[in-house]
Amino acid sequence: MTGVRVRRARPEDIEAVVRLRCELWPDASTDEHAAEAAEVLAGNAPGIMPLEILVAETAQGEIAGFIEVGLRSHADGCDPARPVGYVEGWIVEARHRRRGIGALLVAAAEEWARDHGCAEMASDTWIDNQTSIDVHQALGFEIVDRCVIP
Repeated sequence: MTGVRVRRARPEDIEAVVRLRCELWPDASTDEHAAEAAEVLAGNAPGIMPLEILVAETAQGEIAGFIEVGLRSHADGCDPARPVGYVEGWIVEARHRRRGIGALLVAAAEEWARDHGCAEMASDTWIDNQTSIDVHQALGFEIVDRCVIP
């Protein structure tokens, strides 16, 4: 994708990050998203494992999407002997989709995970979110587990 760069989110990106988080995770309030994002952007990720927010910025300076990537001690289908990079959340604004921005975000998240000593990357999605499943598979993710909750 020409004219889009992926970079670490900065505190001044919070408005765009919160807007996109609200779209991705609508069950939480705007205030909850703002508080969580502010902590991560300030370098105070919850827990003991690293967590980073990366944004896709257009040539015009607009935030078109983000990916929240972290480390987990384990993930289904991954080697339990070492930490794994994990896509905690990922979204591209609807009007910017189907232009390769999601792939750029995932590639940057994979690079971040490699820089943190990971050899594998994992993610999850809802069992009924076929669009997300398709996008994950198009980017090389494999389905290794399905969970059904009553």
